[in-house]
Amino acid sequence: MQINEVTTISILGRQPALGIAELESLYGPNNVEVFGKQSCLITIAHDEIDFNRLGGSVRLAKILSELPNDWNSIEKYLIEKCPQFANYAQDKLSFGISVYGVNVSPKKLANTALQVKKAIKSSGHSVRMVPHKALELGSATVIHNKLTNGNNWELLIVSNGEKTFLAQTTNIQDIEAYTARDQARPFRDAKVGMLPPKLAQIIINLSVGNIGQKFNVNGPNLDQTAQLSGIDVASSVLVLDPFCGTGVVLQEAMLMDYDIYGTDLEPRMVQYSIDNLNWLDSRYPNLGDYRRIEVGDATKHTWSNPQSISNVACETYLGKPLSTLPPGDQLSKIMQEVNTLHHKFLENIGKQINSGTRLCLAIPTWRGKHEFLHLKVLDFLSDLGYNRVKFEHVRNEDLIYHREGQVVGRELLVLTRS
Repeated sequence: MQINEVTTISILGRQPALGIAELESLYGPNNVEVFGKQSCLITIAHDEIDFNRLGGSVRLAKILSELPNDWNSIEKYLIEKCPQFANYAQDKLSFGISVYGVNVSPKKLANTALQVKKAIKSSGHSVRMVPHKALELGSATVIHNKLTNGNNWELLIVSNGEKTFLAQTTNIQDIEAYTARDQARPFRDAKVGMLPPKLAQIIINLSVGNIGQKFNVNGPNLDQTAQLSGIDVASSVLVLDPFCGTGVVLQEAMLMDYDIYGTDLEPRMVQYSIDNLNWLDSRYPNLGDYRRIEVGDATKHTWSNPQSISNVACETYLGKPLSTLPPGDQLSKIMQEVNTLHHKFLENIGKQINSGTRLCLAIPTWRGKHEFLHLKVLDFLSDLGYNRVKFEHVRNEDLIYHREGQVVGRELLVLTRS
């Protein structure tokens, strides 16, 4: 990738590998380049990226210029150039600065921001600086101060140690929007696991694959959930979740304007999904053209018109909830039971879906004393008629969603039917 082709930078979430795979899946490996520990360069313009469908990126920014690598030179550049850019602002300007990968202290950053403020003010422009307590402004701070709106700026200084870029944030993850469509849902069940909407988005995006460039056509007055539901992505795509639970994956797929098909072994879960999606309809009408939700055991269910299924996206059965790692024999029994279920499921669905159909399954992985323990079925994927997708910018073994202290994590398994 040539530097002059790069127009956009993405700041990745807590587990960068998931965000990297998501961007590569949606926009292709040639349009994405890993940049440092927490960001990706993208050759697609920021306004042609559907940011609100991304679960693994917390910020999106347009690149303004390349910077020197040392902080003193960066500070000098900002003091010289920011007053010039401020002249384009018609009203009072608010700004803040976030730094990624640059060797500078929060105290020094705060002092630089103050010097930039003074330089802008001395040029005759009204300006307000958002206070800095750390190297990164929190998402809530950026949203509250409207730093992605109108005349305001959040400036990003991002480095990989060899190159440094100055960028302006155009989009930021709205945590409140995620919370509103997660915790406010009428039916949730901690016993079957609480799939975060952001992870559900990643699972869907990995299952859908390359979508190319899409335009976000809605105005800035809508919250991010409403903006997401307004994006026109191919509504002919039918996403199947064979383990739909309370409907988180189905919900997020609907918000991407996909048609949905959900099944679950438990009638109670099926009803939860139906009720939760009815609730979603009441908040965001006109979602999707087709939905079907029914009781079905994923290991032996026959789906209706399976040839119409475009993609499979789901969190499978994760096994017995565990607060501590059990003794070896107990863990082996748990893993064997879960492995058998996955083997039967892959056999069953493989007989029904078209060759080339893409799947992303969030399957269990157990945190051992020194490493993650994986299902044995992963060694027999080709025998079952599947190819595991290989990413150029991230290793498959890094595609694990896991929190500190958790025994059971989620391994994202991306497959295509042979």
